[in-house]
Amino acid sequence: MLKSLTIENYALIESLHVEWDEHLNIITGETGAGKSILLGALGMLLGAKNEGQATKDISKNCVIEATFLIEGLGLASIFEDNDLEYEDEITIRRIITPAGKSRSFVGDMPVQLSVLRELGTHLIDIHSQHQNLILSSEEFRIATLDTLAGNEAIRGGYTTLLHELTTLRTAYRKMEEELSTARRDEEWLRHIVEELRAANLKEGEQAETEQKLATLESADRISEALTMLRNTLDDEELGALLTLTRSEREFEAIGDRYPEGVSLAERLKSVVAELKDISSTAAYEAERIDADPERLQKLSDRLNTIYSLEMKHRAESYDDLLAKAKEFEARLAAIDNSDEELLKLRTEIARVEDECRAVAAELTASRKGVCSGFEQHIVATLQQLGIEDAQFTVEVTPTEGFTPLGCDNVTYLFSANRTTRPAPIERVASGGELSRMMLALKALLAEKIELPTIVFDEIDTGVSGRIADAMGEIITDMAAKMQIIDITHLPQVASKRGAHFVVYKNEGRSNIQRLSEQERVNEIAKMLSGSEITEAARKQAKILLG
Repeated sequence: MLKSLTIENYALIESLHVEWDEHLNIITGETGAGKSILLGALGMLLGAKNEGQATKDISKNCVIEATFLIEGLGLASIFEDNDLEYEDEITIRRIITPAGKSRSFVGDMPVQLSVLRELGTHLIDIHSQHQNLILSSEEFRIATLDTLAGNEAIRGGYTTLLHELTTLRTAYRKMEEELSTARRDEEWLRHIVEELRAANLKEGEQAETEQKLATLESADRISEALTMLRNTLDDEELGALLTLTRSEREFEAIGDRYPEGVSLAERLKSVVAELKDISSTAAYEAERIDADPERLQKLSDRLNTIYSLEMKHRAESYDDLLAKAKEFEARLAAIDNSDEELLKLRTEIARVEDECRAVAAELTASRKGVCSGFEQHIVATLQQLGIEDAQFTVEVTPTEGFTPLGCDNVTYLFSANRTTRPAPIERVASGGELSRMMLALKALLAEKIELPTIVFDEIDTGVSGRIADAMGEIITDMAAKMQIIDITHLPQVASKRGAHFVVYKNEGRSNIQRLSEQERVNEIAKMLSGSEITEAARKQAKILLG
């Protein structure tokens, strides 16, 4: 419930504060006094975009603030999801700078506009005059039936299945497109795969082959180096091993007279052992490495094959070539296995379609199940509102396929005359008939969705006399169960029991004032007779006010 509203420096409003009644709040005032500005400010508070310059005085901020009582509305989860502290009474504030920048707060915590919008859907329903046209929206018509049927769980299950089905169908189309492209290149792809298979590429092969080829190409020079090393170490007269071995023995012999000689002998022994190992390795390598023209040619041919494949497939490296080979293999495997994969997807799609169809049938049944009571309520309310021969039928027909709303087309058929065949309401209803229809719908839905506050912006457009009085009675009945803010130009509606506010202009600035009982008499009389209030109008106003 909206407890209070404060507006500063917004459009034609300099400053105002309103304390609202918890039931019925009537707002009247002359055209252009600022009633729509009041609604605009309320819309801004609940997340509407700032269309143009909101500030009246460009040297100050525009501030719109409201206090709501939200106990029992089940909004704690929204507060928790947005890291906000929940309280039964909350203050929402929106500040707009002269530069047009906006800041929003719930309590003292800054929030995004999306949070205000989310809260707004649970706090207030603002029904403006143009909303009568929403009857032409099939989404609205279906949503009305769903609200009455209370089928949120069924619709949620359908939405989940439809998302899964859409994902599967997209995957199937993508696979078909990819396979269509691949099959055009299948012959070329098979040739490439066979060529790469025949090449028998192995991990690390290029680097290993390049090293072997480099060694063979320098075989003579390597052999000479190894021979020189062996001669240096193993020469029978001047070889290093012979000379060092003699020194080792000599130091061992004088060790008792020269203690340091023992240490030198040990160190020489270690060096001799290492040099013997080097000599042995050199002998082995000298025998292994041999200028082999035939092997040299094989290695060279192998590298040329690898280089040619890298160039052909624009591979940046040997590893890249191996990766491309695996990719070609995978593409060919996909073609070879395509029928099986497509069959799996078709089977899965068929399964989800069956589930979707079954849940859609549940949706249809739930919607059709409330149509009779819905029709009876609307007809009874329209008759109460003066359309005595009203006919109203909800037509639910199947769609050709799955839609985001199920498998139903929903049409509201209406006729104001007993002898006229009902037709789609958006084509045949007058403005006044649409207003009465929307009031009948709002009265039915308000209790079902337990919305705490509804704002009616001249929902009584196009009616007068006893019909206006009947509309006022329906609005009064609604206000017994919830908070209603009703902007009206009709004295029959304005005279209903509740708080009465008048919006007026003073020196070009919009203001609002709650009227006393005597002031209400004058305001109703003014609505009846015009700017000059007659005694007859004042008497009639007292009668209307009861």
